[in-house]
Amino acid sequence: MADTSYPQSTPLKLATSSGLTESSKALSASGLSTGDLRRRYDFSERFSELAIDQTPFFRFVSMVAKKPVDDPQFKFTEKRQSWMKRYCYIVGHQVLGGGPSVDDATFQNFNDADDGANEAIAAGDTVKLYMATDYKSAGNLQNIYGQSNGAIAIGATGTAPEFLMPNQVLRVNLSATAGGGPVISDYALVKVSAVGAEETVNAMQVKLVTAEVIRAASGELTSYSSDAPVTQVYDKEISGAEGSSGSLEAMRVQVAGTSYEEGSSLLGKSWKDNPYSTGYGQTQIFRSEFGMTNTARATALKYEPNEWARVWRDKLIEHKWEIEYAGLFGAQVSDAAGVGHTQGAVDYILKYGNIFSWNKTKTLDDFLDDMSSYVDPRYNQSKATVYLCSTEVYNWLHKLGGFFNNNIEIGDQFRADLAITGRKKVLGLDMTTFSTVYGDMNVSRCIALDGSAVSILGINLANVKYRPLNGNGVNRDTAIYAGVQSLENSGIDKRVDMILTECGFEWQMPESHAVWK
Repeated sequence: MADTSYPQSTPLKLATSSGLTESSKALSASGLSTGDLRRRYDFSERFSELAIDQTPFFRFVSMVAKKPVDDPQFKFTEKRQSWMKRYCYIVGHQVLGGGPSVDDATFQNFNDADDGANEAIAAGDTVKLYMATDYKSAGNLQNIYGQSNGAIAIGATGTAPEFLMPNQVLRVNLSATAGGGPVISDYALVKVSAVGAEETVNAMQVKLVTAEVIRAASGELTSYSSDAPVTQVYDKEISGAEGSSGSLEAMRVQVAGTSYEEGSSLLGKSWKDNPYSTGYGQTQIFRSEFGMTNTARATALKYEPNEWARVWRDKLIEHKWEIEYAGLFGAQVSDAAGVGHTQGAVDYILKYGNIFSWNKTKTLDDFLDDMSSYVDPRYNQSKATVYLCSTEVYNWLHKLGGFFNNNIEIGDQFRADLAITGRKKVLGLDMTTFSTVYGDMNVSRCIALDGSAVSILGINLANVKYRPLNGNGVNRDTAIYAGVQSLENSGIDKRVDMILTECGFEWQMPESHAVWK
């Protein structure tokens, strides 16, 4: 049913769409029947008002992220800022008279012999460190939580750290574990004096950094696991639990500012980031046809006298439901006949986005761990996320979040770190706001997820677009074509109408979307 709180959202009745009936008033005004006119009735701005609660995804994206496109196969540009992409891993070091040492994590003064001992580093010592990273410099493309397909290994092609510059201060994490380990015990600060050209060491793209120790500390490098060089990504995640084996977060060397002497001259060097990458999408043609003999149209029935009006109402909702399903579950492919299929949220996120687990026994603590990874500002900087969930999860969240009745009653399972703070209507949809330690979650029930493998969809509305085809004066957004076949134009004693939409969905920044399954 349409949302009755919106008076304008009542196109279920035939009379609210002018020209769809063949009343005597319409005929007297034009002298022609609808079948002769065969007009196109633009329904694009009102279409999402049908059956709002049944199709929340289409309602959101068509109202807040509608952007017509003039090509059925369209390209778009993604932009990832570079200020959070200035980290690297130490994958080797060098000592006087020796080549690259990649078989241990010993933190040593360059001027000392390589005896494998964990010697004390003093301020003023010189270190030479081989640096690599695990994201592409072109586009700042990164690893995504839960995605093993296409993961970017440390030192992979195109990942040499371009941001390293003289006079940068780097924070180097140290471990108390012999041979190096993932548990941080202290850190050292080193000031970069020179950065070498890109080279290949131990099959990794690296840069050799010469630096002076300005904060001394004891320990061994965290960028190694035991005595093995880092030639792979450990867990392919943004972070790991404190002290867990393979936590990349603990192994990262971060830029901790720059340091220049008084009256220093220009450095004469800079680096150019490339925050842009390109993706593409395509449109899909949705079409609903329906017809009825003129004898049937003229017959008044007992329960719903106008059968033609009833069919119209149901076909409009059916057409919108099909677009909703394609927007959720569609796959972007073109078949041998050249028929295009647009990309759906579930298929896109499962292939490229964040993947978390969910089942009936999931605890709130586990869910907050997921949220801490998903909304990490170093990883996913946009906050325009709406959460669509199945009925089961919708009930689960409300049980955990508690409920208020006249401000005096609260649910038995209430948790203060996930509490209901409000209910509201957003674009006619019921929306519940949950307050969490990582910000508000705006949650809406999505019945299309019931019976699917996906329990929750986290969709960032800033990075998805509804793209109806519209170019050269031809608008292919949702329209009703009345009387495409009629007695007047075909000689056949029936009428056939058609609803047509050619549209696609554009998905960007997979790190900003998530599924729980």
